[in-house]
Amino acid sequence: MKNNWVLFSLLLPALQAGAQNKQAFTLKGDIKGLPDRYIYLSYPEGAAVYKTDSVITHSGKFTFTGTVEQPVQARLYTDKQKAMYGEGDAASFFIEPVPMQLKSATGKLKDARLTGSKVQLEQDELEAMRASVMKQLSPLSAAYRKLNNEYIAGMRAKKTDAALKPLKDKMDKLKDQMEPHYEAMEKIDKAFIDKYPNSYVSAQLLRFRVSGIPLAEGEAYYARMSPEMQQSADGREIKKELEGLRAGSPGSVAHVFTKTDIDGQTLNLADFKGKYVMLDFWASWCGPCRKGNPHLKELYGKYKDKGFEIIGISDDDSNHAAWKKAVEQDGIGIWRHVLRGLDWEKRKKNLPNPEDVSDDYGIHSLPTKILIDPQGMIIGRYGGGGEDDDAMNKKLKELFGA
Repeated sequence: MKNNWVLFSLLLPALQAGAQNKQAFTLKGDIKGLPDRYIYLSYPEGAAVYKTDSVITHSGKFTFTGTVEQPVQARLYTDKQKAMYGEGDAASFFIEPVPMQLKSATGKLKDARLTGSKVQLEQDELEAMRASVMKQLSPLSAAYRKLNNEYIAGMRAKKTDAALKPLKDKMDKLKDQMEPHYEAMEKIDKAFIDKYPNSYVSAQLLRFRVSGIPLAEGEAYYARMSPEMQQSADGREIKKELEGLRAGSPGSVAHVFTKTDIDGQTLNLADFKGKYVMLDFWASWCGPCRKGNPHLKELYGKYKDKGFEIIGISDDDSNHAAWKKAVEQDGIGIWRHVLRGLDWEKRKKNLPNPEDVSDDYGIHSLPTKILIDPQGMIIGRYGGGGEDDDAMNKKLKELFGA
């Protein structure tokens, strides 16, 4: 991270308009026992800029001043390198254009409490609602992170798949153990959004959750938000997410794309007109995706002679070898395969990525499957923002029979 402004947009008028709405804040800290050192505060300063500021602490005390357009979540930390990976001593909280105080008696930022921000009080309430679930989830998450670090180290050391398999099996088992806790967390978050539809905390929660819930449910949450909240930074992103989900949901015309497939042949979705087509958005590194491949092979074998096709669209643009290896290992080369077309350089610069098929279908979680009818209309969405696999099985049975 650099101690400057990072531009996410080149639109000067937007920057100028945002500058007119900025208001000043003051954050005074008292972290007893903290050695004198640089401390860093990162936060969105406006719709198009992200700021990282720094000051030197004196006997644990410090002061930050700045401007924000609206209440935003900030992150305070002492080690820039560790913070990049979500590690090290750090604290996250909502700041707003008012005087605020941050205090800790332990010398640790993670134990600090913020006062003066009304939005942070709502965040504190959410964390209290989540506390019992987090108590059960935290040790599982810590164990998973430890195993994942070992797995990454093993990959860098070029260990064989057989040598890494025990680690992967343990990680998969932990994922299964964590899933009920994630489901409980989702229920808590939705209850909070229902209670505070016009909270900046709720807007941030919904921005995170909206791509994984049914479109109609997401639209209902958005409709309950006040005009002010809909025009907030998170509100605008929620609207954008909903528009993407709508484009990839039943009732919309399927986006027609042309790609070079895994065998170097041209694949055009238009050539499949007259058949039912399942777009399977997956990746070699996605455990649930690959776990579902045996069932997908079963469906393909059952219905392929009745006008059913599958096109695999992989999120492996950065690792073609892993993509091809997974297709071979899972025995799914029996249907066509292409890459999604993600250009990370464009994404990092917030530039349009017209070759990214996932954007055209509002894909934000894997696996997600899109079912298209012979006329090119989307008639099913299964996974992120859609129904489950049971609904998919039922739909295919209705179309093709047992």
